[in-house]
Amino acid sequence: MLGRILSTALLAFVCVPHLALAQQVPHGPSGLTAPSSDALVQDYSNVVVPISSVKLRGPLVQAEVGTGFCIDPDCEFIGTNYHVAASVRHLKIKGARIVQRFLATGPNDEGATLNDIADGSSLRYTLSRDLAVFQLDKPLRNHHGLQFSTEDLNIGQRVRIYAYPKGAINPFRSLQEFDGVFVGQGADDLLQFDYWPNGEKRLRPGASGGVVVDSEGGKVVGIFCGFAKSDQRLVAAVPVESLAELLNKVQPFLAGIVFPIQTEAKWDQPDFYPEYEPEPKQPDEPQHRTGASDESDAVKLLRERAQSLTDGMRDFIAVQTFTWGSGDRAEAADAYEVQVRDGSQKFREYFTGKRWRSDPPIPSGPSVGVTTGDDWSSLPSYIGTKTGVKIREAPRASVDGHRIRIFQFRGSAEDDPCETENVLDFIVFRIHKYWDAPPYGEVWTDEHENIMRISLYCEDRGWGWRTGETIVTYGWLKKQGAEPRLVPVTIVEKAKNKKKLYWCRGQFVDYREFVSEARILPVASLK
Repeated sequence: MLGRILSTALLAFVCVPHLALAQQVPHGPSGLTAPSSDALVQDYSNVVVPISSVKLRGPLVQAEVGTGFCIDPDCEFIGTNYHVAASVRHLKIKGARIVQRFLATGPNDEGATLNDIADGSSLRYTLSRDLAVFQLDKPLRNHHGLQFSTEDLNIGQRVRIYAYPKGAINPFRSLQEFDGVFVGQGADDLLQFDYWPNGEKRLRPGASGGVVVDSEGGKVVGIFCGFAKSDQRLVAAVPVESLAELLNKVQPFLAGIVFPIQTEAKWDQPDFYPEYEPEPKQPDEPQHRTGASDESDAVKLLRERAQSLTDGMRDFIAVQTFTWGSGDRAEAADAYEVQVRDGSQKFREYFTGKRWRSDPPIPSGPSVGVTTGDDWSSLPSYIGTKTGVKIREAPRASVDGHRIRIFQFRGSAEDDPCETENVLDFIVFRIHKYWDAPPYGEVWTDEHENIMRISLYCEDRGWGWRTGETIVTYGWLKKQGAEPRLVPVTIVEKAKNKKKLYWCRGQFVDYREFVSEARILPVASLK
């Protein structure tokens, strides 16, 4: 593995990129009514927001209405339907101005069809991607987002729908709650639900862009978009997967927050134990492990798991976000498409980049900084294949209610995990020098020894750089129709120059392609 350290000889500063309705009245599923919970509606009033604008049509004034919902924890991003965004113009949402619109579909989208909307006109778009995201100039005060679920729904699963349908007196609206059940997925890939009117209240125009929430877990499972074309008695919703796809493309930093890959370990958690110092060998003992080993069965299995993890990550395409900083301040941020072929990674700018580059990206601004390498792959390989690495199992612990197993390791400088490339950058030319140091760290696994986190510590990295730290976390990637598989989730590189700490944090999102047969075992087989 190869860390990267950049020392710029010229003072420079970088500007910090900030992260960066046609419905008809149903006749009802069964004639039953389910009273709404005022407390629940009140809770969701801080999540679901009305959207409206007024425009002139000749001598008449017409109000265009819809519903939106907070996506992120601070409610700086509002989600809704594409057909709402295309119909509602020149608007503010609760006093906040829209500074950018991100559309998931449009008239030229593959699979687009002509669809009627509430004002009597028609729009061409793809129903299963009927989504848009608004970025506001400021977060909405006292508002917040919800958790989203991309899990498959079960037939008969109960849900609640929250939206702002038109009322009896236009344009006055209030947030309404409706109960429903999942009945299946249509040929247009929209989720379909049977629902109960709330007394005299029904889902009407204006409700598009509301959220469909799982009654048990409280997570958003769909975005309401109208009535099912195949059966006007049923309502339809865009799957949450479509929202994840849109955010992965236009806001990968936000996608990493809203749709994190499931992992039982976090990058900012400290190690449980101090540095591991193996007892020195006696003079007549061999210095390296040979075929027969006195390692425990748990350590042997850990090495097997590490090698399987490495083999399962040899080929993929994803998006990796990078944030560079020093101390507690972020100084630069960017996202790159990463392509891994036979274990070798390449990068290009996301999502319009044309040229692949083999080196990890380094920002042009900070005077001194670090960047991440391929430690997500080389660290498991190091644990799995380097026979000179000493490993022991430490007492188990618990993280956020999950029981984990902890293995400590210690290696020697010649094993290469701490090899670091120092770059003295004179803009017109660079001087490169390589350093290495003895490594140590911890490996965290779940109860079945599936690797969740690896930490690596290196000392004396040359040219004034002292303590270096790398932390990689792994999680289960779950895609429809495929077995869950372990993938890298976050990678953090830290290094101190004198007394100042510099860091780079990366996160993987939008895994889109695996082209090789992974040898890692599915979850069920590991239990």
